[in-house]
Amino acid sequence: MLSKADVKAWKAQLVAQAEQQILKLTDSDQFKQYLNTLAKFHQYSARNIDLIYAQDPQATQVAGFKQWQTDFNRTVNKGAKAIRIAAPIIKKLTPADQKRLDTTDERAIVGYRYLPIFDISQTSGDPVLSAKDFVKENLADHQNVTSLYNAFKDYLNQQTDLQVSEAPLAKLNGAKGYFQPSTNKIVIGGDAPDNALKLKTLYHEYAHSQLHGLKAAFKDCPRAYQETQAEAVAYVAMQNIGVDTSNYSLGYVATWAKDKAVIHSALSEIQQVSNKVIALSDGLTKQLGLQEAPKEPEHDLKKLSAQDLNKSYQGLQQQIKQATNPQQKSELKNQLNSVHQEISNRTQKQLQDFVSQNPEIRQAERNTGETLKR
Repeated sequence: MLSKADVKAWKAQLVAQAEQQILKLTDSDQFKQYLNTLAKFHQYSARNIDLIYAQDPQATQVAGFKQWQTDFNRTVNKGAKAIRIAAPIIKKLTPADQKRLDTTDERAIVGYRYLPIFDISQTSGDPVLSAKDFVKENLADHQNVTSLYNAFKDYLNQQTDLQVSEAPLAKLNGAKGYFQPSTNKIVIGGDAPDNALKLKTLYHEYAHSQLHGLKAAFKDCPRAYQETQAEAVAYVAMQNIGVDTSNYSLGYVATWAKDKAVIHSALSEIQQVSNKVIALSDGLTKQLGLQEAPKEPEHDLKKLSAQDLNKSYQGLQQQIKQATNPQQKSELKNQLNSVHQEISNRTQKQLQDFVSQNPEIRQAERNTGETLKR
């Protein structure tokens, strides 16, 4: 059985590994290329974002006709219908204008004109690196992940002030789930094709509720900061049950934290929430019987026959090979060591009994030793 110190060390190791993996991404050539791509796209105002969405809800990356050619080596497809955004008309103010507008600014916005832009889906040419190149949702499903997802969801609904529900992915505007601080509600995409992804999303949104709720310490942090924290917690929690989500999690962080300083800062406070999520999950998996280590055939190994002792040893070796959860594997190894020690003790006793019953063997051993010494 793991001691409290061992469990604490394991949790700290998970968090440290998450930080190392995420920070490693920021030094990769692909991440740098991704940042360079982002820098080429203009940052649009909230008003223009609304305009783009109203005209084409599926738009993901937009740019002007010439910009697609010069910056991305792509051309707008013939017959493509432009998306219109508002561009300010800026005028240099005369002294009379400044007095009338009660301002000392030399320039001011006097109106708007509507410029045409096009989504990447309306163009052809060289490939453009996007978030989808990072976010790979081919998570390996875990044998018991559905049970754990349902248990965690029920726990949050019944034992906390959070309300967790599901909704079709089509209604989530491209998200896999969300947390709403004003109502303390978590909504998960119920028809996600991968159960591991649903559980990871629930961990992610739960982390938001703990770190970024109305009264939480980091509620006013930038969105990139918050998303990095939440995804790091989700990554750690999934690692704890033996499911690696690095392909998805690291890419998700990359789409939000475009500054290495943001990633460093955001990761520094994930320890507390990660530990809380792991403790909750471990408690639930034990209740479900998902992490319970196989019991020894007898509590007293000394009562086992030699044949049963050997069977127990071989069985534990096989279980260790198949175990995916580190805590379970550690417990199995402890059991294996106990069985090994009992086998060793019995073997030593048998040898001692044999030697005592055959003194000539002992004499031969002494003579052999003396010969070797010479």
